[in-house]
Amino acid sequence: MLIQVCVNGAREVAEHPRLSADEHQVAAEAAGAVAAGAEAIHVHPKDAAGLDSLAAEDVARWVRAVRVACPGVPVGVTTGAWAASGVEDRLDAVAGWVELPDFASVNWHEDGADVVASALVNRGVAVEAGIWNDEGATAWSRSPVRDECVRVLVEVPDVAEAEARVLAEDLVARVEAMAPEARILLHGEGQSTWAVLDLAVARGLATRIGLEDCLTLPDGSPARDNAALVRAAMERLPPSHLG
Repeated sequence: MLIQVCVNGAREVAEHPRLSADEHQVAAEAAGAVAAGAEAIHVHPKDAAGLDSLAAEDVARWVRAVRVACPGVPVGVTTGAWAASGVEDRLDAVAGWVELPDFASVNWHEDGADVVASALVNRGVAVEAGIWNDEGATAWSRSPVRDECVRVLVEVPDVAEAEARVLAEDLVARVEAMAPEARILLHGEGQSTWAVLDLAVARGLATRIGLEDCLTLPDGSPARDNAALVRAAMERLPPSHLG
């Protein structure tokens, strides 16, 4: 069962002591998470102002730093629409990448998802399809690159646990009905994080954890770092999933 660590996200660095606009510090966070059990890394490259960036120089700096700290571990990045001013800017950015990540997430409720995903595939970058809601699920189901996605990220928003479980079950069922062979990674954020992670474990699905999604441990106490979150996730796996 794959556990991916999402080490920083679009959060402001002031939200947690282990968040940083310095790629080397975040790469060290990723290394700690890998040592704790994570098998893939999702990172948001930042520009000089500490904002999410798809620019070639920023993606190269961040991907290289993480790869040096975590040799052999797959590294993925965001292509979220907030990181560029428009679809054409996202396409230009992907075309200019000189250090290619192993994979990149594409949110299918955003404009231009099909063409951004196609550009990634054409460059040899695997695509994770981000499905946040019914709109995204429907758009992905009709996408010409649907079957080329390496994984489907079923992403549940920051809602109460009971609602999170209902949303997760519904979105997973929709994806499974549309693409029975799809590899699903199920995760939540904020207060939905641990309930959705437990559901992923129960369903035998891949999942993710990290400071992008959650700042607290299952008991509500602050997480010291990404490694602490990964260790807490590993403790929730049944013995059959542990090496």
